[in-house]
Amino acid sequence: MNMKLNTIALIIGIAFSVWSSSCTAARVSHWRKLKAAYATTFNVLDYGAKGDGHADDTKAFQNAWVAACKVEGSTMVVPSGSVFLVKPISFSGPNCEPNIVFQLDGKIIAPTGSAAWGSGTLQWLEFSKLNKITIRGKGVIDGQGSVWWNNDSPTYNPTEVMLESNGRLPSTKPTALRFYGSDGVTVTGITIQNSQQTHLKFDSCTNVQVSGISVSSPGDSPNTDGIHLQNSQNVVIYSSTLACGDDCISIQTGCSDIYVHNVNCGPGHGISIGSLGRENTKACVRNVTVRDVTIQNTLTGVRIKTWQGGSGSVQNIMFSNVQVSGVQIPILIDQYYCDGGKCRNESSAVAVSAIHYVNIKGTYTKQPIYFACSDNLPCTGITLDTIRLESAQETKNSNVPFCWEAYGELKTKTVPPVECLQRGNPSKAGGINSKIDSC
Repeated sequence: MNMKLNTIALIIGIAFSVWSSSCTAARVSHWRKLKAAYATTFNVLDYGAKGDGHADDTKAFQNAWVAACKVEGSTMVVPSGSVFLVKPISFSGPNCEPNIVFQLDGKIIAPTGSAAWGSGTLQWLEFSKLNKITIRGKGVIDGQGSVWWNNDSPTYNPTEVMLESNGRLPSTKPTALRFYGSDGVTVTGITIQNSQQTHLKFDSCTNVQVSGISVSSPGDSPNTDGIHLQNSQNVVIYSSTLACGDDCISIQTGCSDIYVHNVNCGPGHGISIGSLGRENTKACVRNVTVRDVTIQNTLTGVRIKTWQGGSGSVQNIMFSNVQVSGVQIPILIDQYYCDGGKCRNESSAVAVSAIHYVNIKGTYTKQPIYFACSDNLPCTGITLDTIRLESAQETKNSNVPFCWEAYGELKTKTVPPVECLQRGNPSKAGGINSKIDSC
């Protein structure tokens, strides 16, 4: 009897053990699924990225993004200590959850061979149609742009092109990092360097904040704008250093409520609004403040540039507390802008009004102030307050400001004296208000 009981107990024990083991495995599998479902951090290394600077990590980045995209408040991690070679890629919505963080602590490099670019693309790394997207970290985005730049540049290395390219690179040079159609965009801490063309672009974005970033490319690298804004509103850019081969910051049509402060610019072409109105287009820019900035060794300091034949307006612009050093022309408005080739004389223009310059000081190498405004639609409402610009050259034969059809007011005495600015408003600008209202 006891033997039978022991045998039954043994059988029950084995069965229970098997059942328990099965349940444990099921529970482990279940918890793993739950963990995956509720994970908030997605490291590209976990998705197959090699991070050796040679293997193509594009697919791993794409897969990590697809996973992160499904989780609100997720973080996609590009870890430090690795170099990731990534081909043109789009991290896109609009079906992604909000508040995604792209944590960049490693280095991302662009391919230099032509095969990776096909017939050409407008951007290398793109974030599109997202709600509350943040890129942050101490990492680097390196466009390895020297293979794209003109061979007139001393940094151009034809040997590098022949070794790494399977053919000719496309004529369209991509922007390194572009945000399109997104709201609540934050970019902070990262470095973007040696872009193929523009380093950082915001197109049709709202509520943008850029801080603590570094942009770096040679001063002779062509068209390598630092930050380019287009059709974007409510943008704040601050505490950043921008060194490039074109405009440190370029503000284009459709932009309003832009605030730039505590930015260091140079080398480059300065901080610019425009060019606007090319090929008879309408352009509208308003409510821009640039203050507490330093600009050194640049083509211009703060400038507005428009093409003849355009329409629309630039209005309510404030440049204040600007320190310049070795800048060719610190203050410039040019309504006859022509970027190479022959440009026709045209009567229509983008209206320029309510432009304020306060506390602009430092040295120039060519001319302190240059206002070249439209014959038919002169610049109006220009104010100059506390302007002190001195020639950086030993000879001071180029220190006379230039004005053409520029109207406004001197709030204080200026150095050098600005005697060419006309007072009041021109009679020929009678239709200016309707043109401004059209924006």
